[in-house]
Amino acid sequence: MSKSILICDDEPLIRTTLKSMLVDLGFDEVLECGDGAKAVELALASFPDMAILDVAMPGMDGISAASEIRKKLKIPIMLLTSACDAATVKRASTAGIAAFLTKPLRQQDLLPAIEIALQHVEEVEGLKEKIEDLNELIENRKIIEKAKGLLMEKNRISEADAYRIMQKSAMDKRKSLRQVADMVLKEG
Repeated sequence: MSKSILICDDEPLIRTTLKSMLVDLGFDEVLECGDGAKAVELALASFPDMAILDVAMPGMDGISAASEIRKKLKIPIMLLTSACDAATVKRASTAGIAAFLTKPLRQQDLLPAIEIALQHVEEVEGLKEKIEDLNELIENRKIIEKAKGLLMEKNRISEADAYRIMQKSAMDKRKSLRQVADMVLKEG
């Protein structure tokens, strides 16, 4: 699988050095630019696997660019900085930054940061999917319970009987229990 990365730093020498390190680490495609607005544009046009952005750049800074990129792409973004204060760390955390890399950048620091950032984003996305699945399950349960209650009240039957009626209807019509519940509620 080919790996691509976006790097953005307003200093060409840093970009060149970083690009060389990333190629050595196995990145097939290294996209580069020198300002935050261009980083957003490149990321949204190219869909890189991850990004490394300098914090301090003229115009749009790295954290603002990261926020814009993360609105559309769920990729790990690492920040490159020479100095870091508490306010910057707080802004970065809010923007969903995966890691900080400090200048001068050493190649031995790069690989662990990349691996951890990629793994972290994968885990977070997996958890978000599980949460969505659980929310859907809860919503389905609510609708099924509501439909079951309606059948119980309307037909003066037990909860177990109402559930069996819905199950049988689902099997006969080759529908999910949720679809049957929706029909029951719609029919009133």
